[in-house]
Amino acid sequence: MLRRLWLAPLLALAPGSALAQQAVVVSQAPLSSSVTVYRDTNREEGRFNLRWLRGYALISEKRRVSLPAGDAVVRFEGVADGMIAVSAVVTGLPGGIEEKNRDARLLSPASLLDGSLGNRVHLRRTDRATGRVTETDAIIRSGPDNAVVLETPQGIEALRCSGLPETLVYDRVPEGLSAKPTFSVQTRSPQATEAEVTLTYLATGFDWGASYVATIAEDGRTLDLFAWLTVANGNGAQFDRAQLLAVAGQPNRSSDFDALVERPPPPVLRLSCWPMDSTSTRPGPPPPPPPPPAPMMAATADILVTAQRRTEKAGFSVIAAQEELGDLKLYRVPVPVDVLPNGQKQVAMIQREGVPFTSFHAGALEPWREETASVPLARMLRMDNREKGGLGLPLPSGSVAVMRRRSSDELLLADSTMKDRAIGEKVEIAAGLSDQLRLSQTVTASTEKERRYRLVLTNATNAGAAVEIAIPRLDGFDLATPGRLKDKDGGKLWSVTVPANGEANLDVVYRRQ
Repeated sequence: MLRRLWLAPLLALAPGSALAQQAVVVSQAPLSSSVTVYRDTNREEGRFNLRWLRGYALISEKRRVSLPAGDAVVRFEGVADGMIAVSAVVTGLPGGIEEKNRDARLLSPASLLDGSLGNRVHLRRTDRATGRVTETDAIIRSGPDNAVVLETPQGIEALRCSGLPETLVYDRVPEGLSAKPTFSVQTRSPQATEAEVTLTYLATGFDWGASYVATIAEDGRTLDLFAWLTVANGNGAQFDRAQLLAVAGQPNRSSDFDALVERPPPPVLRLSCWPMDSTSTRPGPPPPPPPPPAPMMAATADILVTAQRRTEKAGFSVIAAQEELGDLKLYRVPVPVDVLPNGQKQVAMIQREGVPFTSFHAGALEPWREETASVPLARMLRMDNREKGGLGLPLPSGSVAVMRRRSSDELLLADSTMKDRAIGEKVEIAAGLSDQLRLSQTVTASTEKERRYRLVLTNATNAGAAVEIAIPRLDGFDLATPGRLKDKDGGKLWSVTVPANGEANLDVVYRRQ
């Protein structure tokens, strides 16, 4: 019986015939895999963009292949879409590697049509009134760029212009098309054997970050700090029962990975008819191309959590273990996990209870503004990242949900971020705005040589409040503010306690150099 391929169920199709002179060995899936994810080094603190994942991963796969004696092409199916082929290393082949290729042409309606140009296919139609199905041979005369033109025994016509439901049936898949992203190597084995090989490569379309939850205790003096290790995979490849690792820090990278990834834009299939359903009339302009697909994963990707709560206080039975990797930090998930395509994986990584903190309010002078109305100050939580301060561990950057415990409830106060913090550093988290403590600035003098600002802090609460105001430097000016100000982040810091139901003020002077 003649085997035929339908246009609709494309993803289930396997590649067609390969080189006649060489045997083709297909490895459909790895036996085991390891995925080590590196963050986007240009991304600051906070969440990664699910639609534009700019991190990368080092992937290592164990595969078993049956090799014939002599020349053979070994095809590794199901590699990551963002595979950087030039980084691929294959070990374990008895005859080594003579050549390697990234098979970038994926099976799709457009690529199937394009690969069958000039070849015979079968045109199947269904009569809407009677349900009768008819089939005729046809030759594809034009590709998928505009109207698909077919030559049948009745003449020349365009696909889907008869007014009847139509589909094309193919006898085979054109050579060179793959249903999955595929990496292939050419090898020569001295004898027939089974070999366990290791495929290692870099791939784009990954990222990871820490997702913190800081829960303030009812006494307002301590908090519980918990963090998820959140890994995102923007590729269509799935890694079952994989060893998952994440690297914190900024490894040296000089290559442009985007330029190395062989990911040509997929061809688009457009079906259009001529006016009056006649091929004798010149077709109009082709329709505009559809909008480009999202570069990576959809924003609605599922999140799979790998953790099991044992008791309310005991914590999680699965937690990522921190290791040293030179000057970097490595987080290893202790059990195999599934890294799903276009999905996220969360594993517990940090859990600390009863961490003491101090609170203060923060704001900043904005010298590029002439005048600002009264604005609320941010409430900040400050912790000491030492063992005696209840922490004493590296804290990777990420998002922070600040919660407040009230009786049996936990209420959200703020959605914040955290920068990378090493052991011994101060950790500061924004916990929302306070309308009771406000800052206003006014320009009191402005000449070619000097600019003066008056800062006024007001406190509408019944208790004194610690406030810190950042005073940045201004290009071309010296900061000549009287008083004892601290140095911070290249500028100055005004620290003051604003009395209850009172105010504090400061005059800031910039003099041209």
